[in-house]
Amino acid sequence: MNVRAGATSDAILIEKDVAVPMRDGARLMADLFRPQGTERVPALLNLGPYQKDKLWITPDTLEEKPNPYMNWETANPLWWVPKGYACLRVDGRGSGKSPGQFEPWSLAEAVDFYDAIEWAAAQPWCNGKVGLTGISYYAMNQWFVANLAPPSLKAIMPWEGAADLYRDALYHGGLLSVFMTNWVTAHMMHHLLGRASRELPDRWHTDAVYRWLHDSLDSGALRASQAQWDKITVPMFTVGNWSGMALHLRGNTEAFTRAASKHKKMRIHAGSHVHAFYTEDGRQDQLRFLDYWLRGIDNGVMDEPPLRLAIRKGNDVLEWRHEHEWPLARTQWTKFYFDLSQAPPAGKPQTGVLAKENPRTTSSSTYPAFSLGTMGSTSAASSQVMGGGGIKPGMGVALQTPPLPHDIEVTGPLMASFWVSSESEDMDLFLTLRNFDADGNEILETGQQGAPVPVAKGWLRASHRELDPALTLPYRPYHKHQRRQYLTPGEIVQVQVEIWPTSMVFKKGHHIRLDVQPRDGAGSAGYMHYHADYNTGTNTIYAGGERESYLLLPVIPPK
Repeated sequence: MNVRAGATSDAILIEKDVAVPMRDGARLMADLFRPQGTERVPALLNLGPYQKDKLWITPDTLEEKPNPYMNWETANPLWWVPKGYACLRVDGRGSGKSPGQFEPWSLAEAVDFYDAIEWAAAQPWCNGKVGLTGISYYAMNQWFVANLAPPSLKAIMPWEGAADLYRDALYHGGLLSVFMTNWVTAHMMHHLLGRASRELPDRWHTDAVYRWLHDSLDSGALRASQAQWDKITVPMFTVGNWSGMALHLRGNTEAFTRAASKHKKMRIHAGSHVHAFYTEDGRQDQLRFLDYWLRGIDNGVMDEPPLRLAIRKGNDVLEWRHEHEWPLARTQWTKFYFDLSQAPPAGKPQTGVLAKENPRTTSSSTYPAFSLGTMGSTSAASSQVMGGGGIKPGMGVALQTPPLPHDIEVTGPLMASFWVSSESEDMDLFLTLRNFDADGNEILETGQQGAPVPVAKGWLRASHRELDPALTLPYRPYHKHQRRQYLTPGEIVQVQVEIWPTSMVFKKGHHIRLDVQPRDGAGSAGYMHYHADYNTGTNTIYAGGERESYLLLPVIPPK
């Protein structure tokens, strides 16, 4: 079948349902889009569960125009093939038209991906060089196949892709993200009840949800679903989203700092999960990097500063800036100390101050661990998002700076260190960094799912507070998640909470606010957490004196 991708493009050869052999004899089904003629070209691969034959009806706001070959989160062949690439879309084992049982982000899938890469490189239409691009699922499994170092894999471009299934996706600070369990359910329905069931009805027996819930500590069972940074040496362009907190941000920044590759670039944008990939700006970033590594075009891309960051100014206003390192070398690490000394009036929400100095004496604030009512037998499996822009009475503690005397740019990793106790054996901590103007109106940004979101988020279950000293940094705690250290009721312990990286210019007169809550807070829709049934009674936060508690922010002075 031949199509023309506009007046200026060459004809595209399309081969449907190509059988790609695996080492165990299985054959995965793929669609191949490549230039006409005999010229050998590099291959761009996607392998995953979203069904190569499932047409993506694109939103009107997408820069890439709709066409019959658009497929969710994958490269558009009508744009890439005329640029000198072959696009190979592979239905992962057990999905779409490929037989077998689906095992998401597993060693088995990574081995299949390896085999698909090497098969593509050996084809007569390929120049022997394979690159990977794609969003989300098609970014995440790039890390895991890169662990295996396929010889023909010459460049990867994970675009908004978690790199550690445990820390980035499944268990934020030890708290289960129900987005992941919902994701499995949705795609199981597609394959058992949708059109895919007519092709191969007896699939998806592998119980990913059971495996994820059973392996609720970082025991090593999910190791194949975690980037092994010392093994990833392929040239990489890692792309994150400031608005992607709770899924697609942390892994991309960890990649830039920890991967063994000698050739690394990083871009972080903001906004909707899919739009940036398909902008002309986003496509050019991909094309220049892949042209350099796959086609040998010396376009200077690797001579440019390695970081391209969208500095957020509030209300989706951005300013792009190049930087040379992460975190930025000129960062002024600034502590904003918790001050809980001013008790609020009875019946009012618990509040505190983010102060310049640690208060001389220790104060505390106590709040209910559960105060939103119940939903019968399902209450323990559902977290509830606060409505509106303000905190509800009894929902944790809100700490806020006085009006800022000047603009403050915060760009980089951040964390909070403080002291807590609970009447229960455990304590869930949901942290939300927020931006309020002088009139008390919250400044929100477009999130990865299109809904408004605050500045940043962090999470920790107190029983998971143990740190890995070899990987913990002053600005980025790294938790082991290898055992549970339950609380003795009333026992005071120190916690360090990783807040995912961010960028925001807080304007003069605005307030920086940190909410510490026992449930998901503002802007959590789509990425809520299972709060477990032992979160009862009251929780207490301590600050000041010997209980020094603070929010650590990466303040960036003007160049």
